[in-house]
Amino acid sequence: MQAIFLGSGSKGNSTLLITDSKKILIDVGLSYTRTKKILEKYDLTPDDIDFILLTHNHKDHIGGLAVLTKKTKKFVYVPKGMVKAVREIVDMDYIMPVTSDDLEIDDLHIKFIHTSHDAPSPVGFIFEDSKSLVYITDTGYLSRKNLSYMHNKDMYVMESNHDVEMLMNGTYPYMTKQRIVGDEGHLSNEMAGTYLKELIGDNTKEIVLIHLSEHNNTEEIALNTVRNLIDNKVLVVAARQEEDMSVLI
Repeated sequence: MQAIFLGSGSKGNSTLLITDSKKILIDVGLSYTRTKKILEKYDLTPDDIDFILLTHNHKDHIGGLAVLTKKTKKFVYVPKGMVKAVREIVDMDYIMPVTSDDLEIDDLHIKFIHTSHDAPSPVGFIFEDSKSLVYITDTGYLSRKNLSYMHNKDMYVMESNHDVEMLMNGTYPYMTKQRIVGDEGHLSNEMAGTYLKELIGDNTKEIVLIHLSEHNNTEEIALNTVRNLIDNKVLVVAARQEEDMSVLI
């Protein structure tokens, strides 16, 4: 399993996951031109994508979706509660409503994890074939039920959006700060590290922190906070907004 992080942050999020049998684009927050350019570095094109998954419909996660689907005719799998929002920008012919939390495509199992964010039916994912990967972003918290599905996977891709002290002492309006730290906001570094400490196990090989705020976080603070909390030898890295990165497990 290989994860190629095309971009991660408030200006656009997109990750290509390459499993044993499929190439899946998770979120399309970058322009078609930039997506195509990054994929070419890995000897890939947008046409190589098998299908698209969306975590939610905010612009930094779907900004490039309309053009990508128009050019490639790829299907977008979304929870039924997200269909109305997505069909405003994508032809219904290319939307595949998912009515179950479990999706089987060839030898790949995808479990939809319902997250908590101010968007229609936001989700994260657990991917499993010969390897396993958890992908969680843009959520105010994770429920105990969902955590029970996520233990001891090979890789965790986890939002580590903000440092609470930086956020509270920063220039954002009060209401924005409350939204970010609220139940429908974003995971802080400390929350991400606390969840990961509970989840990682002997199978875990790598953690990738995503969606770091450019105003209320730094890569150094995020990495140090999570590393100190998990107190484990698992490799922890951070995806960046302007630099792509590939991780192989």
